[in-house]
Amino acid sequence: MNEQIKRNLLRNDIIGKVLFSSEDIQKKVIELGNKITEDYIGKDLLLISVLRGGIIFLTDLIRHIDLEICLDIMSISTYGIGESSTGVVRITKDLEEPIEGMDVLIVEDIIDTGLTISYLMRTLKARYPKSLEICTLLDRNVRRITDIKIKYVGFNIGENYIVGYGLDYKQKFRNLNAIHELKIDTVKKDIESIKNSSIF
Repeated sequence: MNEQIKRNLLRNDIIGKVLFSSEDIQKKVIELGNKITEDYIGKDLLLISVLRGGIIFLTDLIRHIDLEICLDIMSISTYGIGESSTGVVRITKDLEEPIEGMDVLIVEDIIDTGLTISYLMRTLKARYPKSLEICTLLDRNVRRITDIKIKYVGFNIGENYIVGYGLDYKQKFRNLNAIHELKIDTVKKDIESIKNSSIF
């Protein structure tokens, strides 16, 4: 059995049904882009994405924001026991430019417990932006343990473990055009070890 066949079999064992098709996602991205355009006319808008998952959403979103905008990128690491996130966060790549006096919009692929985004909000608020809001493609608010306000939400999801459109399983499958459910039976061992984590 060659390596390509092995990879295809592995993929078929992991990736389940489509939760949000490529068409659904693109319609939602256009809708969000239009709304952001309306809300930020005449403002000094900076979009910030967090590596790595949010990049695909960000690059699609900015094509539908009809404004002069600025972009910046951050990278963070979360720590805990094993794979379980405790909300302890370290910035591994900071912003390139100051944000004081700017209207800042954080663009995320998914918000889960809210621990990481809460830390990020506190960190950025201390840098005196004019405004600071959140846009997320996916909101798993059933697992929220922090009180955060999200201005723009694409889709609400439940406890599904998902992959595609920037979301990964063991750093793979980010390049899928649609968002798929993971097959729980195949990845049950991994799911049990991270069920209290915001890894996806």
